Amino acid sequence: MNVEGTDLPSSAHAANLPAILPRASTASALAEALARGTGAQAREHNLFLGTSSWKYEGWLGQIYDEQRYHFRGNLSQKRFESTCLEEYAGVFPTVCVDAGYYRFPSESYLAGLAAQVPEGFRLCFKVTDEITVKKFPRLDRFGDRGGRDNGNFLNAQLFTDAFLAPLAPHRAKAGLLMFEFSAFHPSHFPRGRDFVAALDQFLGQLPPDWSYGVEVRNASLLRTEYFDMLRRHRVAHVFNSWTKMPPVGEQMQMPGAFTTNFFAARFLLRPGRAYQQAVEKFSPYRETQEINLEAREALKSLVRRSEQTPTKRPSYIFVNNRLEGNSPNTIAAALGIS
Repeated sequence: MNVEGTDLPSSAHAANLPAILPRASTASALAEALARGTGAQAREHNLFLGTSSWKYEGWLGQIYDEQRYHFRGNLSQKRFESTCLEEYAGVFPTVCVDAGYYRFPSESYLAGLAAQVPEGFRLCFKVTDEITVKKFPRLDRFGDRGGRDNGNFLNAQLFTDAFLAPLAPHRAKAGLLMFEFSAFHPSHFPRGRDFVAALDQFLGQLPPDWSYGVEVRNASLLRTEYFDMLRRHRVAHVFNSWTKMPPVGEQMQMPGAFTTNFFAARFLLRPGRAYQQAVEKFSPYRETQEINLEAREALKSLVRRSEQTPTKRPSYIFVNNRLEGNSPNTIAAALGIS
């Protein structure tokens, strides 16, 4: 058996997989567990478990009631995407708003999210890449800026004005804010310590009364100097399962990797697999197609850690569909729901 992942036939259904619930019962079982069972115990220890984003039609019949989004006999894409967060929040206590990465969230957008979730729910965000991109990739969405240096890289004032200010009215429902840094090339920072120094200066300018996390995609940065710098600012290193990063379990074993009195983890991809490969393999995310034993054990270990050593501030674990094919099933397995 492959240590990182066990492939399953593409036609395999969730009901036929070990430690996986039949589709129709996943939402109710997860909601019950997160409210009263193992998940509730995690909440008592300040651990929030959720998924990366939520607008997945593949979850219809599993997390979402399909009839709720029908209009004149057909699925309304607009109705689904604009209102399904409310149903999601009836199951999970937190979500990672990946959309925050692509543009600064407007006040109306944030108000719409907050209105759909109950008190106690935590909206966590990937911070807009206008802050975290060193040099704009040559992608259509960057237009003529593609290939150019980003003058707003690590601009603390812009982050405060354009990201924190519109989020402030919804502070009670806001959770972790994550700065995701794509892999740097030598032309960006010839030495890792140059990035650490720039990040050190940036974090020192931020309002201290928010929860922050940093996610890096260069394994070479996972050194004492990086962890110590985050610790000085009380910022979490976000453990992340990504193409060229060490597995989360390996990151957890690194000296000083738990940098503050809470932790954060994002289970995104199996190390060694490219993002587009995962999209092509797992879409439309209706079922588990690969069991990643290594990631599941790391996830369970973090849950146990929260039980044994409760954190003073909320800790967060997010699971992506592109890890195994269906993140609700992965979370259910980690919680021992069967």
